[in-house]
Amino acid sequence: MDSTKEHSMTTEDYFRVGTILKPKGLKGELHLYVDFDGLQDIKFTSLFIEIAGKLVPYFVSSIKYLQKNAAYLILEDVDAIEKASPLVKKHIYLPNKLKPKKKKSEFTLMDLVGFTAVDENEGELGEITDVHEYPKQFIATVTYQGCEVLFPLNEEIIKSIDVVKEIVLVDLPEGLLDVYLD
Repeated sequence: MDSTKEHSMTTEDYFRVGTILKPKGLKGELHLYVDFDGLQDIKFTSLFIEIAGKLVPYFVSSIKYLQKNAAYLILEDVDAIEKASPLVKKHIYLPNKLKPKKKKSEFTLMDLVGFTAVDENEGELGEITDVHEYPKQFIATVTYQGCEVLFPLNEEIIKSIDVVKEIVLVDLPEGLLDVYLD
């Protein structure tokens, strides 16, 4: 690897996928802790290792996924334990363009934070600032007329979700807002 190709560390353009735990064996194979869910679905031939505040590119010879959070990694040019050892405890990044897009089906109620809640009768309530998951239900928080209003997110209340415009159309139970606004 030519050192002039080092990227200065702007992690906004990269996302962390794991950390090198330790060398495995003497041939430079690395034991990874994978902290990015779904890494095995991403196809990549190179990755970046953060070394002294810079992201250094390495080519991947092979990667084998073990249980949920572990993998064995073989990098080109890292063919001996002497080359593997300095990489221990270093973080591994991939470029953002490889980050999987959220599928519609993976959209959850937790993703509604930042959406605008609009009530069928009252009109715009405000931005959802928080969604809390409780046993059996999700509760959204909006600031409406200066008051924090909580309402459940369920099939009766949510009429529609526009993911593109980030609007949730709701039909709040009669009198719910009055409870908060009194």
